Amino acid sequence: MAFDGAFVSQIVKEINNVAIDGRIDKIHQPGKEEIIIGLRTKNGVYKLLLCANASSPRFHFTNLTAENPKQPPMFCMLLRKHLSSGRFLGAEQIGMDRTVHFHFETNNELGDKVIITISMEIMGRHSNIIVFDENGKIIDAVKRISDDMSEVRPVLPGMKYTLPPSQDKINIMENPESAAEKISQSKRDIELSKAIMEHIMGLSPLIAREIAHFATHGNTKNISALTKDNLERLDFYIKNLSYSLKEGKTKPVLLIDQSGKPTDFSFMEITQYDNYYKLKECESYSTLLDGYFGERDAIDRMKQRSNDLLKFLANLSERTVRRVAAQKEELSISAEREYLKNCGDIISANMYSLKKGQNSAKLINFYSPEQEEIEIKLDPRLTPSQNTQKYYNDYRKAANAEKKLIELIAQGEEEIQYIDSVFDLLVRARSESELDAIRRELANEGYIKNYGAKYKKPEKLSPYKYISSDGFTILSGRNNIQNDKLTLKDSKNYDMWFHTQKIPGSHTVVIADGKEIPNRTLEEAAIIAAYNSKARESSKIPVDYTPIKYVKKPAGAKPGMVIYETYQTAIVDPDPELVERLLVK
Repeated sequence: MAFDGAFVSQIVKEINNVAIDGRIDKIHQPGKEEIIIGLRTKNGVYKLLLCANASSPRFHFTNLTAENPKQPPMFCMLLRKHLSSGRFLGAEQIGMDRTVHFHFETNNELGDKVIITISMEIMGRHSNIIVFDENGKIIDAVKRISDDMSEVRPVLPGMKYTLPPSQDKINIMENPESAAEKISQSKRDIELSKAIMEHIMGLSPLIAREIAHFATHGNTKNISALTKDNLERLDFYIKNLSYSLKEGKTKPVLLIDQSGKPTDFSFMEITQYDNYYKLKECESYSTLLDGYFGERDAIDRMKQRSNDLLKFLANLSERTVRRVAAQKEELSISAEREYLKNCGDIISANMYSLKKGQNSAKLINFYSPEQEEIEIKLDPRLTPSQNTQKYYNDYRKAANAEKKLIELIAQGEEEIQYIDSVFDLLVRARSESELDAIRRELANEGYIKNYGAKYKKPEKLSPYKYISSDGFTILSGRNNIQNDKLTLKDSKNYDMWFHTQKIPGSHTVVIADGKEIPNRTLEEAAIIAAYNSKARESSKIPVDYTPIKYVKKPAGAKPGMVIYETYQTAIVDPDPELVERLLVK
């Protein structure tokens, strides 16, 4: 991921170009480690996202709508206290590091104007958002770092703010002339791209490889193997890169792989991969980052909020699988019941030759074609007649156990399918309302206690709505209760129902409205059903479809569980872009 110091410099320019002097409108904290600051400017309203998540630390303007928790976190309340109605003075990058200070002018409790700074530090898992005043005193941070956690740089309220340790590298924004020479004099004879990263500040491996690719005409060379031409090309590229960064003559570019997924991004054209990746230029750096991280962030945010449920369902599934396995083993043992009945019959036929006190008896097995002798165990405390009755009683118990075990195993396997479906819906949930609906469903099924008593008024939640290219409405459920309602109550006989074959997923329905549904709409509905399922990251997904009239719900079945016999199957690939385009927002 090329979110390096050079990339940061271009986002800082983008933010300062449009947002300086903007007034703080709103402050939200949708996730544990992310802040959104609304800025009202003469150019419009912008939402500045600051994210210190270890997997995607960054900052930029965002157009995505993130659902906020019902109770604002303490850090969010603190920011509102210190920054409300403040004015944005600008963003300042520290050298070519990935540390940026956002300065705000606001009023303190006495009404005096003060400067509050938010430091956005992008350092992988050590990324942080730190707030300090004009005297450098830390007010608070998204991640508090105690002395026990770091002796080098603790971060706690009341302490003095210090910058992260600086690197002894060349800043090509200030001194591009000496970069090529210093690289050529490297004490270690290493590959050129690694030497570039070792000596130049703020360049990611992607950009370092791109510079080396240009300097060596696409060949991989160590420092000692560089020719005069290589060094001249290296010097030219670095000076040109410095000029482009200072003047803002760059462009936000996404690298798209052959499957159509964005895999990386940059502020310049990337040529090192030849035609393996397709380059897609975006209208702004913020748009680029929204597209690259938006979906991933929504997933991470929901995982944080649903972590307790995910753990609960994983443990529940594991317990249920173990229980069903034990029942199947017990069933295999009960399958020997016919042997018990045969022993009772053989003892009954030979009762005249048996006496009380025997531990066993060798008797002719008249059920066997060979008529061989078998040894049958006896209870010496019982008479022959009582031993006969004991074998018959054991046979009846085994027969009853088999019937009960078959029933319990069927129930257990249905429960495993249900838990798997809820787990899939939970992983795909994108809003607090969806999580709440899933919790309520589990409470109704007896898996969670007293949830409804805490939250009496559920928010109204509608199915996902899509409009096909032919103008037909396509609905897709967000939870199992909604799936049942959509399929069994809201739809009509000749509406078309879709579901991934033997894979957990949402019920998807095309509203026919008395018309014949075109093939294009059928295909789009199948793609939507595949995308809204556990198989959304896979390809060649089988999706069954049939008129609603053929879909039935067995008596006593779990929510979302239905059966159907008459159907057709389409094989499709999930297409996020198509699904997003057809979605009614």
